[in-house]
Amino acid sequence: MGLKYVETVKSIVLILLVALSIILTFSIWTYSPRYETIEQFPPVDISIGDKKRIDEIIKPYKMVFNFDDALKGTTDSDKIDRIMEEITDWKITEITTVEENFTSEDISTLLRKPNRFTVFFQSEIPLSVYDSVLKIEAPTPEISFNQIVVEWKPDNTAMTVYFVSKENKKLYSAKVKAEDYQSLDNSILTVGRELQEYREVNSDSSSYLVVSVEPVETIKYTFLEDEVSINKFRDALFSDVNAVRNSQVGIHVEELADDHAMMNVYTEKKTLNYVSPNAESQELAIPSELLINTVNFVNEHGGWTDEFRFTYMDAETRSVRFRLYLHGLPVYTDSSSSAEILPKWGKNRIYSYARPYYRLNSSNPAKSEIELLPPGIDIAESLRKSDKLDIGAVEEITPGYFMKYKPGLFIMEPAWFYLINGNWNRFSPEILGGELIGLE
Repeated sequence: MGLKYVETVKSIVLILLVALSIILTFSIWTYSPRYETIEQFPPVDISIGDKKRIDEIIKPYKMVFNFDDALKGTTDSDKIDRIMEEITDWKITEITTVEENFTSEDISTLLRKPNRFTVFFQSEIPLSVYDSVLKIEAPTPEISFNQIVVEWKPDNTAMTVYFVSKENKKLYSAKVKAEDYQSLDNSILTVGRELQEYREVNSDSSSYLVVSVEPVETIKYTFLEDEVSINKFRDALFSDVNAVRNSQVGIHVEELADDHAMMNVYTEKKTLNYVSPNAESQELAIPSELLINTVNFVNEHGGWTDEFRFTYMDAETRSVRFRLYLHGLPVYTDSSSSAEILPKWGKNRIYSYARPYYRLNSSNPAKSEIELLPPGIDIAESLRKSDKLDIGAVEEITPGYFMKYKPGLFIMEPAWFYLINGNWNRFSPEILGGELIGLE
């Protein structure tokens, strides 16, 4: 009788095994292990100051309007910004090369003609970087410029934009769409006619130099000393802060270093100099990449502690300069401190980085008083009479600030500065010809 039920038992066992297999397979598919909750730590914030856009870092320092009956201009940052807001809304097309050998004489001839205004920048700017500011509706060529010249027809039926590269001796032109003509007539030219009267110095010279005829109202400031903690720069620049060694190597010099990089801190001047020797590169940089890389580097740690603007770039040495500005005017100083951020790009990362670590509370000075600078034309005349220089070699005359640093105080004195042979000089009536300050 036992054999009678063998096949029935086998069938029941097989059914049970199949069911068990289905249950186990389903359990595996639907199994979700219980993990312990991992505590979430907030990211470390190494932002020292502000991050800036290109239009905040690359800005013109002067505008000059050449009307039929008058020459008007300004170095006032607010008025320049107002005009630039209109220009950056234009739709620019058809960028073409006009001249491959555009000399200083050619530039002067272009700027002297009526019915045009010129936007002046401190240094050559790659257009492929500035196209984030301008609305260029065309492929952006790898060109650079340091002046933008806008020419309009007297009947306002058309206008042309020129990009002038003094360094490369090239001239480029572009068209502006017809719907933007109205902003030129209704806004820009109206503002231009309200600006200060300007006059050209040495109209028979090969260089175009124009300065104000009226006195320039400025403000002398005194700021209480303030500084960014060096530890913030240490945390931002070194990959492993735990490996950084700190030592005193002089009365006013501290050294922070690991096995790959070193940072010297000059406590008397309130400056620092970071170097990563392994990152050094001798390759010629592409200007647009060099500028973008250095801006991004400073942005990564919020290094814009005050208003700094782009003023110089050298693709051969892979170095860039950003100068301190105060309410739209450049700040210069002597060897007692520094008014520049000086990054040098290496192999895919920063090679050296020199800068101040003081900070100005520009919205809350300890003291301020209005001070009138004499007209620019008077400064030009004094330089012309000097037997220490050739007025024809002076490339620019502009107002700015000379910073005097005393322990506990930063004193910003308004002054006139002139550019000659690549160097900025502070004009001093006591020393006719000016006082060399050797910053650029």
